[in-house]
Amino acid sequence: MLAIDIIKAHGHKNVKATHKSTLEITKDNFLTPRGDCIVGIGSNKAVYDLSPEVKELIKKGAHVYLILKVKDKIEIIHGKGDPRLTLENKEKIIVRKSDFISDATLMIKADKSARDIRRDMVNELKNEETELIAYVIASDSPLEDSKIFRILINGNPVPFS
Repeated sequence: MLAIDIIKAHGHKNVKATHKSTLEITKDNFLTPRGDCIVGIGSNKAVYDLSPEVKELIKKGAHVYLILKVKDKIEIIHGKGDPRLTLENKEKIIVRKSDFISDATLMIKADKSARDIRRDMVNELKNEETELIAYVIASDSPLEDSKIFRILINGNPVPFS
């Protein structure tokens, strides 16, 4: 089984993306210099707002992928869901390299945090006009990056076999 959701946010002059263990997208419309894990603000969704299908798979321990797209730049983050995840936060989406759980945690054991994001993408996100599109994919079986890219190429995220 596969489920997909799309999140839209934008950049901010204070985007640093230097945190070593987390990455965050927030509904907040401001960012202080201390928010070194945040890559996007003004998000249209938090973990609470994700589709029921995505949330169900994440809570079953599915493979979780967060694809960040800024202009022609793409970053794929691989992680895991967990039955302990509540996905109840109404303001944030947090990716964690650790297995720490909070109500905003989207995935744990991620292979990237904010500081691992491409620096050319981070530089684009320092502009408040820059749009960030984030695709959340949850799958009960692992996906190769080539299959994940099909979502972006097709421009219409549909499940694939």
